[in-house]
Parts: sequence; C-alpha cells; structure tokens
Amino acid sequence: MINIAGVVSIVLFYLLILVVGIWAGRKKQSGNDSEEEVMLAGRSIGLFVGIFTMTATWVGGGYINGTAEAIYTSGLVWCQAPFGYALSLVFGGIFFANPMRKQGYITMLDPLQDSFGERMGGLLFLPALCGEVFWAAGILAALGATLSVIIDMDHRTSVILSSGIAIFYTLFGGLYSVAYTDVIQLFCIFIGLWMCIPFAWTNEHVRSLSDMDVDWIGHVEPKQRWFYIDYGLLLIFGGIPWQVYFQRVLSSKTAGRAQLLSYVAAAGCILMAIPPVLIGAIAKATPWNETEYKGPYPLTVDETSMILPMVLQYLTPDFVSFFGLGAVSAAVMSSADSSVLSAASMFARNVYKLIFRQKASEMEIIWVMRVAIIVVGILATIMALTIPSIYGLWSMCSDLVYVILFPQLLMVVHFKKHCNTYGSLAAYIIALFIRLSGGEAILGMPALIHYPGYDEETNTQLFPFRTMAMLISLFTLIFVSWWTKMMFESGKLPPSYDYFRCVVNIPEDVQRVGDPSESGEQLSVMAGPLARSYGAATMAGKDERNGRINPALESDDDLPVAEAKRLNQQTAQTQVQKMLDSATGKAGGAGGGGGGGGGLREGMAMPNAEQDNTAF
Repeated sequence: MINIAGVVSIVLFYLLILVVGIWAGRKKQSGNDSEEEVMLAGRSIGLFVGIFTMTATWVGGGYINGTAEAIYTSGLVWCQAPFGYALSLVFGGIFFANPMRKQGYITMLDPLQDSFGERMGGLLFLPALCGEVFWAAGILAALGATLSVIIDMDHRTSVILSSGIAIFYTLFGGLYSVAYTDVIQLFCIFIGLWMCIPFAWTNEHVRSLSDMDVDWIGHVEPKQRWFYIDYGLLLIFGGIPWQVYFQRVLSSKTAGRAQLLSYVAAAGCILMAIPPVLIGAIAKATPWNETEYKGPYPLTVDETSMILPMVLQYLTPDFVSFFGLGAVSAAVMSSADSSVLSAASMFARNVYKLIFRQKASEMEIIWVMRVAIIVVGILATIMALTIPSIYGLWSMCSDLVYVILFPQLLMVVHFKKHCNTYGSLAAYIIALFIRLSGGEAILGMPALIHYPGYDEETNTQLFPFRTMAMLISLFTLIFVSWWTKMMFESGKLPPSYDYFRCVVNIPEDVQRVGDPSESGEQLSVMAGPLARSYGAATMAGKDERNGRINPALESDDDLPVAEAKRLNQQTAQTQVQKMLDSATGKAGGAGGGGGGGGGLREGMAMPNAEQDNTAF
C-alpha cells in the first residue's frame, strides 16, 4: 500500500526543485536566445553557484547509491568512484579547463570538429551521446526502484514524473535552471543523508563497525591488481571527456575560475561521498534477517543495488527516511537534467548546425536544442523503464568515452599539429574493436579475445585491456596522422588522394579560424572572404594544416576589412582579365601587378576543387 506521508514528502521536494528551476530560468536575459545564453548561461555562472554545479557534475543519485552499494558488496578499497572522479576534476582543471575556456568553445566537441572536420566530429558525438543518455536512464531507473522500496510507489510512475519535471524546467531555463537546481540538490543530499545516519547507526540491529566480522574495508586480491588499476584509470581519465563537465567549465566567467571550480569540486566530491560510505558500512554491519526486511538473505544482486534506500526504510524512523528519500529523489532528478541538456546541446550545435545546416540562425539552433531535450528525455525514460541492465549499458559507454574520446581530446587540445582526420578515424576504429572484443559480462556480450588472466568462472577480463585500448588508440592517432602527412607532403601520394582534404588538398574556400579573443569569449562569425569560423576558435596558429586553413591561401588578418575587400575585388578583376587575355591569345598577366597587394595572397584552386568541401 502506498505510503501517503512519503508521497507528500516527495511531492514537496519535487515542487521545490521545479520552482527553483523555473525561477532560475528567469535569470536568462529577456530576448537573448543565443547559444551561449541557453547552453552556457551566458558564461556568467558565479563562484558560489559554480562550485555547487561543478561538484554536481558527478555527485547525484547514481553516485550516492553506487557508493553505498560498493561499500556493502566489496568494501572501501573497491569504492573507487569518489576518488577517481575527484582526480578527474583535478586533472581536468590542470590540463583542459584553462585552454578550453580560453578558446571560447561552446561544447566539448568543438575542438574535435575544428581539427578533424564536421563529419568526423559527428562520429565522435556517438559515444558522447550514448554515455549521457545511458547515464540519465540509469539514475532514473535507480530512482524508480528507490521509491518502490520506501513508499511502495509504482516505479514507472515515479520515473515518468521525475523525468517530466526535469525536462520541463531544463526546457524553460537551460543551464541556468540546471546550475541552480544543483545547489538545492547538494543541500538535500548533505542534510538529508546526514540526518539519517545517527538513527541508522544507533539502531538496535546494527553491530559495531569495529567488529571483526564486519569487513567494510575490503581488500584487493593479487590477481585483481591490474584490473583494479584499469578501473581506477578509467574513472580518472575517462571522467574528463564528458560534456556535463565541460558544460560547467565553459560556462565559467574566466579560464582561471574554471580551473578553481574544478579543484574545489574535487574536494566536494570526496566530502559528499562520506554519508553514503557510512550508510554502506552500516548496512554491512546489519543482519538483515533480524529486521523487518522480508526479502532473500543473504542479499542478492537486486537487493544490494538498493542498499541505501533499504537502510533508510528499515533502520530509520519514517519521518527521517522521508528526508533521505527526498534527498535521493532531488539528486536523481537534478542529475538527469544536466545529462539531457548536454546531449541536446551537442546534437543541436555539433551535428545539426555544423553538419547539416551550417547557415542556421541561432534561434533555429535553440529550437532544435529544445526539441532534442524532449527527445533525449523521452529516450532516457523509455530505457529506464524497459532495459533491465542500464548499468551495463552505461558501463560500456563509459568505457568507450575513455578509449575513444580521451586520446582524441588530449591530442587536439595539446598537440593539435600532430593529428589529422585520417589518424582520428583509424584510432576510433581500433579503440572500438579492442573494447568490444573484451566483451561485457553485465550485458551478456561474450569476450572475443581472452586476454592474459581471463577469469573463466566469472567471465571477467583481469588484464587492463581498457587502458591498453586507450594507449593503442593514442598511438594509432599519432602514427597514422604522421604517416599520412609525410606521404602527402613528400609527394609519394598525390594531392588527389587526400580524400578527407585535411593535409594538402585543402579547399580554398575553407573559412579562416581566427585567433582567440583575449577575454576568452566566443568568436563572432563575419561575412566575406575573411570570414571566421564558428565559436570554436583554433588552438593552432598560422600554419594550421588540419582541414581549416591552407597555408598557401592565408589571408592577412591585420588588414582593415574595407581594405581587404578592396584588394579581394582587385584580385578577382585581375583573374578575370587573365582568363580573357588567355582566351584571346594575348600574353598573360595584363594589369596583374596588384594581385594580393599588402599581404593578401591570391587564391589558387586545388587540383580537385570540385570535390565536396567538407572534411570527413
């Protein structure tokens, strides 16, 4: 029978989140529906809200439920997520936050598309999209199970209600709503769970945590050491290339603040993990068959995944458990909104605009993003209701983010001159094959390759094949890029074979990527021959050769626009005159002295300029 008091508490928490989300949406400048304003809150997130929303990058329903479960099943040493994600924020702040924010990017995929072309960027969008959608679906599914445990509410009803509210206020306020509801989310988690811990700890059925029979610390078997290291590295470096993180980085007012927020949020991740760690330890010290719990004992996998709501339900008074339940519900809903917004932002900007509608207006992009928010939200909800192993799907996508996206993002941010589209595609294929060949026991995918130390009983790869796949992907990206560049520039391969048009066969009409503005804001798009690219500014200088600029066709940015236009017109007239003179048999070059004038070089058509102008 449904617990009416529990339902009332949930409704109150949901109303709080909804009201805050709608109020925050009103902070958006009236009439300003630009990409920056909606996707990045106008890059105006303050320090206080910024700390909370950056911490909420990883701290949500899945984080606290998963931490408690890990403590109960495997012990503290196997609870790697809090430390792994905290270190991912530290390394993200050290190596990525500053350069990404300085360049004025809008999404994580912008630098990838700058280097590898729009279509390759679209291919890299797939693992990023899947990761965000499955993450949202997983935490929605966990919420449904939590409510069914504590207040006996139908899990379908709770999932649909939660996702509907999250979609509504995200649609209304964009990142403003996401950021400000994150503040409420963290307060709910911290206060709600800490309120429950004293009651659970002092419950008559809970034994002392120092009891020798209560092993909540755990240990790592010698044969599991490489497996342990593999997962640790996956959490640390695989936790960087996520749009939910860079969404916060790029919304910061300055690059320095983006770094500061990353470091403070790392400490916040550790701090917010303390309550679920204690709850998991309390659960480990509880003989559940002596409580009001009537399910199977020892607990099965289905029960251990719900260990946190079970502690709230059976070890605390009702009025206390409702506060904890509200904390979990608010956390889940506020985590789902950021994933939905991240996936929708990448689709609207990096797929719809940069691949299919490059001349789309900003209002059109915003409407596409709003439709994408609804579609992604519905997709995540359907998955949460129908797919039994959401965690397995998210685990697989998280691995793909690590082995595919991390090497490529590392290269384009710090070593852009040493990678191109050929290397990117080869690295993508190699990384995907190696990861899939390792199988996934949770999804029932058999391992095509049994790496050293393969456990036949549990079908587990103990060899660190994920990190191996990431390193091979990185090496492939560097080697293939170097080899193709060497082959084309040495003349061993003719320019016509440069199919992706990113080494020597660069179209003359590729837009020039301008230098980053000093304030780090988005660069504007200018019409005419000196047009700048979309907001993702280049990280390379005037020798860019990866599909954005042809060095032989470089224009002089120091010229005034009016002077440049005049020289371009003069160049065009000269070319027409040359063609007319050639057609009439006269000597070429009549009146052709002006040419490029003060540094504006004459555009020369490439051998196969009739090909498609877009890189792969």
